[in-house]
Amino acid sequence: MGSPLFPTSTSLAILFALARTLVASSVPKADDLCAAIGGQKWVAPSAVRACFESFPINQTTKSNILDVVTKTLAFHTSVSYQVLAPEPFTADVHEDILGDLARIGSTAYSSEFAMHIDLSRSVKRLMDGHCVYTNLCYDSLFLTFVPTPLVLLTDENGEQAVRIAPEAFEVASAEFADEIALWQDALPGELKGQLASLSGAKVLAINSQDPFVAVDANAAITGSFEGFGTRQNSFFSSYQRVDAGWNYIMGNFAQMSLPLTDSVTLTVQRVNSSSNETFSLPYRSRFGTTSINFTDSASFRENNCVATASTNGVDMSADAVALQRGMSSDVVKKHFISAIVRDKPQTDIVLPVPLQPAAPVSGSGVTQFYLLEDGKTGILALGSFDEPDFDDFETTLLSGLQTLVDSNATQLIVDVTNNGGVGFICIAEWLHRIIAGPKNTTVPQAGLFTEARDGPLAQLIVQAIVNGADPNNELLYNSLNWAFANNTPFPANFDWLQPPVQKVINGRADAFSQRLGQECQPFDQTPPDAPLFDTKKVVIVSNGRCASSCSLFSVTMSKEEGSKTVVVGGKKDVIQQYCGTVGGQSSDFTTMDTEVKTTHLKSNPLAPPDLFVYFFCAVNRSPNCGVKWNRVPRRAHTILTNSMQGITWRLGFGIVDTQQPEEWQNRPASVNFPLTTETVNNPMALWASIAATVL
Repeated sequence: MGSPLFPTSTSLAILFALARTLVASSVPKADDLCAAIGGQKWVAPSAVRACFESFPINQTTKSNILDVVTKTLAFHTSVSYQVLAPEPFTADVHEDILGDLARIGSTAYSSEFAMHIDLSRSVKRLMDGHCVYTNLCYDSLFLTFVPTPLVLLTDENGEQAVRIAPEAFEVASAEFADEIALWQDALPGELKGQLASLSGAKVLAINSQDPFVAVDANAAITGSFEGFGTRQNSFFSSYQRVDAGWNYIMGNFAQMSLPLTDSVTLTVQRVNSSSNETFSLPYRSRFGTTSINFTDSASFRENNCVATASTNGVDMSADAVALQRGMSSDVVKKHFISAIVRDKPQTDIVLPVPLQPAAPVSGSGVTQFYLLEDGKTGILALGSFDEPDFDDFETTLLSGLQTLVDSNATQLIVDVTNNGGVGFICIAEWLHRIIAGPKNTTVPQAGLFTEARDGPLAQLIVQAIVNGADPNNELLYNSLNWAFANNTPFPANFDWLQPPVQKVINGRADAFSQRLGQECQPFDQTPPDAPLFDTKKVVIVSNGRCASSCSLFSVTMSKEEGSKTVVVGGKKDVIQQYCGTVGGQSSDFTTMDTEVKTTHLKSNPLAPPDLFVYFFCAVNRSPNCGVKWNRVPRRAHTILTNSMQGITWRLGFGIVDTQQPEEWQNRPASVNFPLTTETVNNPMALWASIAATVL
């Protein structure tokens, strides 16, 4: 039985029910701004903001969230580095996150939502997609759209211009069929009802300014990647291979996770016109597909703002653990994953069928293989490193590449556009190994050497494991999971965080583990005894938004094997990084909380508390309590916060400079490939063009 402050997993259901009762009873009914949008699919962003801003900041909740984030960051490897990143990212990454968290703690906010925006953007300034704070009470609860996704195209004279995507109306009319009439009617004069005529139009101004003012403003706050060019690219539409098919990514101009913008004014020149036309379009907010419907403020908070069974960690020794894990512990500990916390809009907008590649020769799920008409160029479209079964993933990749070889392909394009890298780390190493064959860069290590942060709480976790707290090897910190730098496995009950390696980073004392060797080999399956492709005839293609496991694969292929890298559609005078957010292994608060609870360290003052807020309802009607609870003197209650915090748990070290993290080393693309009307968001046409000009 846990203490009142730190409940075990067996008491979670009781606490959830208690919290929901409290939430429902504590929200005033008068002037209920959430009731105005409850149950509606489409609403004005201003109405969503009014609902969000109607909840005043609760000081106890605020302190709890900041305590969780601050103490979880003690496990994040990059805090000291991100105070001022080395070149080439010095101008991009310079965030003192601990200083900002202290500032937020002393700042008065008009609403809980205002605090959330400040906290979220502060963490995003780390420009690290592994280290993200989200609150599902707000992030992507409603997705906010405008029906004119943008692209950056290059004409026959080599001039670049921002344009409304040629396929914009086809996408919008299919995805927003129930709202498109509103946008049609919003157009002025002769443009009214002519939304289709805007597809392909050249954008001369956004809100009366050069379009790149808006592009760069988005790049300043979107986070996730160190490279400025990559963050610029997020403004524009793109595509991604997903498990169910091909998705259309609207881009940050046309799709937002928070309802912060009400309208946009564009000045455009339509196709085959020499006239400039200015008009405004409203943004509209659509209820998220994973959000839970509500009718008023109370049900909004109860249904979307209360923690779930996966918000906090669990004691792995408890009987109920098996029921709370989405994946068996055997799979988790055998095949290490990178988990990315997302606050970006998640949708299933479909890439128009005419733009979708047809007739794959092999593949399943996120992995598809094609052969171009030239008969020699094979394509691996890899949308993620996340699939349900590790062994099946290995088989799909190997059999698909062998099919291409058997079809006489002698060169390979690997398209990892928008591959966020979430999923199996060892699949990145497996793919490197089977393409490049057995050699000193793939055996016994096909990835990067790594280090973990070696803080006081991490040391206590390892010490507890050494003393028997993890007999079944359920925890990340168990020495049986890791190896010395010479790739010799650690022995059981080995305190691998002693002695800590002391470092001074940006003038700050920090500590890290010893260098860790590989954890993936021998693989479950036998890899080929020869390379499948000449790595000099391999090209890795993306829009720069390749992260985590995707970055681990791309970095090793580029820097060790000489494969070319292509970023498509980047601004031609901006250096394009072919990947970012390298990390080494990412994790999150929930996982770290499980490590803490299983080693019985939850009461240690260094441990992050649960995302529970405890307070007492007194007879003097505390403002934190509803009328119902104020009838009960001095009774403790709980509000649970539906938040998440990601971290980089292990940091990979470089190939060119082995003494510094790969995260902040330069990764310029071999080619910044211009997009045209014919190739934009058309994977097959794009691959053919790259094969003809780059390979």
